[in-house]
Amino acid sequence: MDVFQHILLGFQVALSVQNLFFCFVGVTIGTLIGVLPGIGPVTGVAILIPITFGMHATTAIITMAGVYYGAMYGGSTTSILINVPGESASVMTTLDGYQMARQGRAGPALGMAACSSFIAGTFAVIMLTLIASPLADYALSFGPPEYFALTFMGLTLVTSLSGESMLKGIVSGVFGLILACVGIDAVSGEERFTFGNIYLLDGFGFIGVAVGLFAVAEVLVNLEEPLKQVFVKTELKLRTLFPNRQDWRDCLGPIGRSAILGFFVGVLPGAGATIASFLSYATEKKLSKHPEKFGTGIIEGVAAPEGANNAAAGGAMVPLLTLGIPGSGTTAVLLGALLIHGLRPGPLLFQSSPDFVWGVIASMYIGNVMLLILNLPLVGLFASMLRVPYRILMPLIITISAVGVFATENNIFDMWVMFGFGIVGYLMRKLDFPPAPAVLALVLGPLLERSLRQSLTISHGDLSIFFTRPIAAVLTIGALVSLFSPVFRAVWESTRTPGKEARP
Repeated sequence: MDVFQHILLGFQVALSVQNLFFCFVGVTIGTLIGVLPGIGPVTGVAILIPITFGMHATTAIITMAGVYYGAMYGGSTTSILINVPGESASVMTTLDGYQMARQGRAGPALGMAACSSFIAGTFAVIMLTLIASPLADYALSFGPPEYFALTFMGLTLVTSLSGESMLKGIVSGVFGLILACVGIDAVSGEERFTFGNIYLLDGFGFIGVAVGLFAVAEVLVNLEEPLKQVFVKTELKLRTLFPNRQDWRDCLGPIGRSAILGFFVGVLPGAGATIASFLSYATEKKLSKHPEKFGTGIIEGVAAPEGANNAAAGGAMVPLLTLGIPGSGTTAVLLGALLIHGLRPGPLLFQSSPDFVWGVIASMYIGNVMLLILNLPLVGLFASMLRVPYRILMPLIITISAVGVFATENNIFDMWVMFGFGIVGYLMRKLDFPPAPAVLALVLGPLLERSLRQSLTISHGDLSIFFTRPIAAVLTIGALVSLFSPVFRAVWESTRTPGKEARP
């Protein structure tokens, strides 16, 4: 009954004219930020902090939270239409979303992305309402060994992103781990593989690498044989713009699983929406009856990562509000905004400022509805972009990518990184090396290394620490099973085949 009374209080706060207006402003800005590659929700929220100084604290945080989960919606648009991830959590959406667009199904892909985001985002807010405090307490039990095991499990899922050749997928993943080693060592402070270049002290920027491997490489592939390119034909009739019954039957399971997985990954401090989308996509491919179709343009490959990244955005609010621990880069900025506005996140915040806490939570329900209403009517407009001739679309992709990458750090070097990895991505395409494992390893590499070294420091070099702690043991064993499952499957099939042939 207490939760019901609290949420009623929250809706009273959130439904005020001022808070409704700024909630709409926040989700609209967030959608635009998600569409523009490179800017991301972290930058968007940080830019808004000075603007919100004169606002009431509740209104300010409602606006910035709207930017956060609104960016998760918008990031899918360019990922699907032009193979440019709007932000890091939308990288996995490019794999099947762009292929669907090339097959003339941009409308269903965009529609399913919006619907999956809405369902998973709403589920995350419900979970935030019901089990925020106990779930955050459980998340505190994750130490360095648990984080290493979780990250290791994420990396072993590289076998699910490898396409036809597992070996090439592993090589691509190792390449990503090598890239992740560039920069200053987080433990010793020593420079690694910078070759005296000050711009590499922070390592390779994720956005520059991802946009280069996906967007620029796509442009180079299309420029190679311009006469053979076929324009994407997009039907703009209403019945073709939205997912059909079969699409919904295919996606109900992935949406449900991605919502649960994304929320729980989002609760873990440091994990974030990007890791949630990677894990969700890989999980669906593992569970699918036709895993070979992933990456060729199936709608489950859009629904899963889009649901996961939105659920993770809601999950990241759990440790922020209940413990004062940021669960992602964006919530770290929100933590600073809370402190600036005179609020200290933690268990006491629920007692001292219940109108603020429950007002923000209730605004997330409203914001998700606003985003669905805002995005679905624009599906036809977005899909019509694919009618633009390639000679116009390709320079536009390069321009958007370059502006987005430059805007991330206002650094020309990041643009050179983008173009350099565009060439690398082109060569990977020609040699059939999948780029997704490299991007996954680049994201997980720093967390993997840091948690491994911290764990070995705690255990004085004893590797058994990963098997003596229950959570770490379960995750580590799951990672080993995931890593060697293709080998076990091949051995199992080879032992069964002779028996079948021997039968009369």
